[in-house]
Amino acid sequence: MARTLTNIIPLGYKAPAFQLPDTVGGGEKAFQDIKGKHATVVMFICNHCPFVVHIQKSMAKLAADYKKQGVGFVAISSNDVGNYPQDAPHLMKEFALSNNFQFPYLYDESQEVAKAYDAACTPDFSVFDANESCVYRGELDGSRPGNEIESDGSSIRKVLDLLIEGKEVPSENQKPSIGCNIKWKQDEV
Repeated sequence: MARTLTNIIPLGYKAPAFQLPDTVGGGEKAFQDIKGKHATVVMFICNHCPFVVHIQKSMAKLAADYKKQGVGFVAISSNDVGNYPQDAPHLMKEFALSNNFQFPYLYDESQEVAKAYDAACTPDFSVFDANESCVYRGELDGSRPGNEIESDGSSIRKVLDLLIEGKEVPSENQKPSIGCNIKWKQDEV
């Protein structure tokens, strides 16, 4: 498994708009449909990445804990399903249901949304404030497969607590997420 880090880009950019198929609930969802009152977490994940599998329970718990506090969540898979069929939309739905995701799991077939968000890996997290400005790009927590640290979502929980309290999120010391690279379509690289 290739270890890829979140791309480090300047914070403060506005959340790129999207409209993607929801593999669980059907229909399509846009950023405005999932936007939270205080914050919105956009997660690029996939079904098969061991880094995602390692944190899936704490990711689901994070969303369950904060959704009722005015935080919106969405997961997006942008992987090339031609070469990685385990990430196909019908299997995304199974993955979401088996992990009790209480947020939409969207399919970015064109990979345009991943490019707009400058996503690089799975998992890749971006947190936006109430004004849709990116205030955090980084890890869920310090847990990685094999490092013996329990996944609890602590890095993003700290960010969300600050946003809910109306406080500024420090831009320094944000640790990038690490995971498998997004599986780009060969003709798109």
